[in-house]
Amino acid sequence: MKCIFIDPPYNTQSAFEHYDDKLEHSQWLSMMYPRLVLLRDLLAEDGSLWVSIDDNEAHYLKVLMDEVFGRKNFVANCFWQKVYSERMDARGFSTSHDHLLIYGKTGKFTPLQICKDQNAAQFGFFDEYVKKYYRRRSLRKEGSESLRRDRPSMWYPIQAPDGLEIWPIKPDGIEGRWRWKKENVANKLYELEFIKKENRWEIYVKQYIEENPTRPPATFWPNQEVGHNHEAKLEVRVFNSEKIFDTPKPERLIKRILEIATNPNDLVLDSFIGSGTTAAVAHKMNRRWIGIEMGEHARTHCIPRLQKVIDGEQGGISEAVGWTGGGGFRFCTLGEVAFDARGHIHPAVCFATLAAYLWHFETGEPGQRTFDNPLLGIQNGTAYYLLYNGILGDRRPAGGNVLTHAVLDRLTSLSPHAGPRVIYGETSRVGAVRLAAENIAFKQIPYDVKMR
Repeated sequence: MKCIFIDPPYNTQSAFEHYDDKLEHSQWLSMMYPRLVLLRDLLAEDGSLWVSIDDNEAHYLKVLMDEVFGRKNFVANCFWQKVYSERMDARGFSTSHDHLLIYGKTGKFTPLQICKDQNAAQFGFFDEYVKKYYRRRSLRKEGSESLRRDRPSMWYPIQAPDGLEIWPIKPDGIEGRWRWKKENVANKLYELEFIKKENRWEIYVKQYIEENPTRPPATFWPNQEVGHNHEAKLEVRVFNSEKIFDTPKPERLIKRILEIATNPNDLVLDSFIGSGTTAAVAHKMNRRWIGIEMGEHARTHCIPRLQKVIDGEQGGISEAVGWTGGGGFRFCTLGEVAFDARGHIHPAVCFATLAAYLWHFETGEPGQRTFDNPLLGIQNGTAYYLLYNGILGDRRPAGGNVLTHAVLDRLTSLSPHAGPRVIYGETSRVGAVRLAAENIAFKQIPYDVKMR
């Protein structure tokens, strides 16, 4: 995954309709820890994880994420201004922000620049040499650290057109300094403009207007740029006006995250997808996406929203990104639990569930079809079999779940295959010589069945 964004329950001790947000502090951290470990493993080496959270758990979560990702992989803590006015009924401070904790998996993550606005009216001069409009900025440093003693190496003379030496002296006579190093003056002389005012030379740098201007992302995100909570509620109301999702995020907020963290066609994951905002925005921005949700609102909120996105709905960021519709998505549900909390095969797992898992484990393909016979399928010339729960009809202890010569003959008769075969079973009583001769790899349950 190039980017993972999650908006987990904030543990505010509030009762929300669509998820449980009333856990003890230690329970909440225990809930988050294994999820963060798994998400770290799913990240690309140059990927990033973004977690939205408020002050209630933000600082504890920061320590937990330092442990999981390493402090050196902390990227930034951004503040999103989630409201547009103060709450007059607030006791004490009116909270205006949420946090976005950002971590990389390694040091390879580099935030992308974001677009910035330029006032073309400010660029009133035209440079015939480079054929661009520009504005003037004094070469003499202004503001903080603008004195000679701050940067002695930036105190040097520059020759004026009439041969006089120009020093970076402020109008009040204080010795200042230049913005550029001395060697840059000779190399970029065409970018300088010498203006004589009241018998005094001033040197200006030409700042050219940019075709596609960008700027580094800041850590404060005002609601004017990325939206607010009320905006988010209005967006989700369109998709389900009867049961409005409690805590959605605005599409503009997710758009800003994906602009910084991804490029078109990158893969985005949200494992607390909620009302489907991340999936909707990623789809409109031509990113591939995966969303995971435990609640029933996966059906009542996410599916209707994403279907309307495909149909070309014009809410949220649609106009800003030129969205007109298209594409599609696959909705999958998890099967029965195959493993217990310790990673062992669940004692009550049925044949079909274990078969689906092993098929996916061996081939990487989803186990969506009906598994009702020992042959799970053939992939790249290899056939995969499972002997479990008496699938051959022999339910005696150590019966049909054991690979014997008779069972092997029956498998060959029922599902012949001339290429390599992989057979899972409780144990094998077929010698290594015959297994090798028939190109069979035997894998023992439970020892060769591993939870990913």
